[in-house]
Amino acid sequence: MISQFFVLSQRGDNIVFRDYRRDVQKGSAEIFFRKVKFWKEDGKEEAPPVFNVDGINYFHVKVVGLLFVATTRVNLSPSLALELLQRIARVIKDYLGVLNEESLRKNFVLVYELLDEVIDFGFVQTTSTEVLKSYVFNEPIVLDAARLPTLGPAALFMQGNKKMPGTAVTKSVVANEPGGRKREEIFVDIIEKISVTFSSSGYILTSEIDGTIQMKSYLTGNPEIRLALNDDLYIGRSGVSNYG
Repeated sequence: MISQFFVLSQRGDNIVFRDYRRDVQKGSAEIFFRKVKFWKEDGKEEAPPVFNVDGINYFHVKVVGLLFVATTRVNLSPSLALELLQRIARVIKDYLGVLNEESLRKNFVLVYELLDEVIDFGFVQTTSTEVLKSYVFNEPIVLDAARLPTLGPAALFMQGNKKMPGTAVTKSVVANEPGGRKREEIFVDIIEKISVTFSSSGYILTSEIDGTIQMKSYLTGNPEIRLALNDDLYIGRSGVSNYG
């Protein structure tokens, strides 16, 4: 049973706030941020994901620099509350395309509509994006992908003029094309992170590539999709094809 849900910026600004049961004081967001900002208990300088202040349980997760927080007075399972916060963040990202402070502020009407469908009087209803499509009708204000910040040090490896931005993870699953036309598309992004350690003389000590595959579907209904890897794919250093 969730009493309140709110999202705070790194500065402590209250971006989204929803009070479901009105059994927790309205200054809980400020109390939470001060407690997290100046945490000195148990010999630690970082607040745990779950703690209690004056009989109120606070659960929080940090997603892309934003604090997703839930409060309750009942003895709620910590794993359930933390998983719920992660799923709410995932649902909001699915609808907005990009999850950051600017997208939340520009789409606050849509975000509040989502929260009203996800949680009703403190009880969780659904966290499925597909199910929510039947109940949420506001169109998102999609941020321009060209305005998004670069990937920091990863930009050093982007040489040349031809750059293909990853679009699957920065598009809304509900936004239509101009004119109201619906897309019949599926996007697959392969994202690779390169970690390299150099010695003082410039030699490579260790190198590692960590890759993920992220996909978003804009197909109508639930069609069957079959994905296959290239027959020439090689995994590891054995030089043997993955298909034998």
